[in-house]
Amino acid sequence: MILPLFRRGTRPDTISALYGTIVTQARLPCFYQDYSVPDTVNGRFDVIVLHLTLVLDRLAADPALRHFGQALFDLFCADMDHNLREMGVGDLAVPKKMRAFGEAFYGRAAAYREALAGEKAQALVLALQRNVYGGIDAGAAPARLAAYMRRAAGDLAVQDSAALRAGNLRFPDPAAVEMPSLTET
Repeated sequence: MILPLFRRGTRPDTISALYGTIVTQARLPCFYQDYSVPDTVNGRFDVIVLHLTLVLDRLAADPALRHFGQALFDLFCADMDHNLREMGVGDLAVPKKMRAFGEAFYGRAAAYREALAGEKAQALVLALQRNVYGGIDAGAAPARLAAYMRRAAGDLAVQDSAALRAGNLRFPDPAAVEMPSLTET
């Protein structure tokens, strides 16, 4: 599992730094307090997936960084596997749970990519309402999270490729993202 990290000039410390930044951002209390993301295993998974999707898209947009994407995804999978085992999931159940994680990741990533690429801002709000908030009414929180995602995607798009190659990744401060006006959603 670790061998792919050493292929094509991908440095494990760079991948670890990128993934560490994603996880650190996803753990910010603001998401669970101000954005009303459920502070559960599923809620935390969803915030990691949200950030991972944005970073993978940024890496895929730059031919010089594309090879980092697979290594980053592999580290995410290894981390999910480790967390399952740490929570006491038995060896026989881990593959089934990992398959479910994979399906959840790919489904969410596709929904977020499509919504971010589309012209209707409401599509992202609805995708977040369905995935992060489990379809329950979360008030204005999904719209604010959508605004955060759009800002994060924009910030990532202009980040220097050399900095990303060195493992330096920046996300916006979620506390600084205002609730969008009703006309924006």
